[in-house]
Amino acid sequence: MNEESREITSEEERLALLNILEDVEEERRKAKEERDKTLAIIKNLTDGLLFFDKEERLSLINPQAERLLNVKEKEVVGKTMEELATFEPLKPFIKFLQENRKSLYKKEFQIGEDKFLEVSSVIVVSRGEKIGTLIILHDISREKIIERMKTEFVSISAHQLRTPLSAIKWILKMILDGDLGPLLKTQKEYLEKAYTSNERMINLINDLLNVSRIEEGRFLYRLEPADLRKIIEDILNTYKKEIQKKKLEVSFRKPRKFPSILLDKEKIGIAVQNLIENAIRYTPEKGKIILSLKKKNKEIEFFVKDTGIGIPKEQQARIFSKFFRAKNAVKMEPNGSGLGLFVTKKIIEAHGGKIWFESEEGKGTTFYFTLPLKLLK
Repeated sequence: MNEESREITSEEERLALLNILEDVEEERRKAKEERDKTLAIIKNLTDGLLFFDKEERLSLINPQAERLLNVKEKEVVGKTMEELATFEPLKPFIKFLQENRKSLYKKEFQIGEDKFLEVSSVIVVSRGEKIGTLIILHDISREKIIERMKTEFVSISAHQLRTPLSAIKWILKMILDGDLGPLLKTQKEYLEKAYTSNERMINLINDLLNVSRIEEGRFLYRLEPADLRKIIEDILNTYKKEIQKKKLEVSFRKPRKFPSILLDKEKIGIAVQNLIENAIRYTPEKGKIILSLKKKNKEIEFFVKDTGIGIPKEQQARIFSKFFRAKNAVKMEPNGSGLGLFVTKKIIEAHGGKIWFESEEGKGTTFYFTLPLKLLK
């Protein structure tokens, strides 16, 4: 190869190398631009973000997370979760994360009296391998404060309404009992309708008060040993007239001997009453209702089975929702608050139990609840 040929080859190699370097530089520039865009988006998100690598070391925290958790980036980035657990401002939050190590969850976390966060955890995977965990913090303080104000308003209003309604009930009862003199038949009929309407209002007020207490977290307060059989029997006795009027066949299957259970008698009574009342209300004349109480494995199980109108399949997912009533229930019985099953579920769960149901529209419904045997005294 002559000198001229070698010079051409060297020039071509040089140009090729320059082109490669230019391409690499262009790709680096593009990667940097994309990285800067991503960081800009992260920094300007309204939600807080934290990223822990696979060694559980905090590698990223955005300004919103710094503000929500009251920390500085330079103080926490690079530290492991164990190290952060000793950092005073983050102690409760890191403990919360350590107790919730599931791959995906969304839970509420309270910081102080008036700050509430909705914390979401997502496992980040690349090429089939876990590279870390992304924690998303959504500030729900405003919603919680509004919810608290609403609950307080309902509670105050309900208390204020219950006093005059109770006085009206007392006066109407005196008149109907003849304490203030005899009544004409027509007068008595009208007063009985007024008494029934007043009772309905008192029941609604009581339901609203129960809901407000549940939402304030102060619902169970008198736990004591009690005989669940007697609670159920006493409630059944209060519905004797309604059962006879509708000619219902009602049976209660119960064991001869049954242990006392540590529970709030008043609240469990409300739960049982709601289930029995619904069965009676939504079962047509000459229908059947079966109640059963038994020990099953390490639990106590109670169920109420009826041959009533059932719950439409498409509405079953909402049956324990606040203020919800199935369309066929509204059609059969227009009066109702839609709070009974919501309150019942909260009562059972507050006792450490579970509640569920089986239903088919037009054929009937069975509501079950269980209480753990660890509550036995």
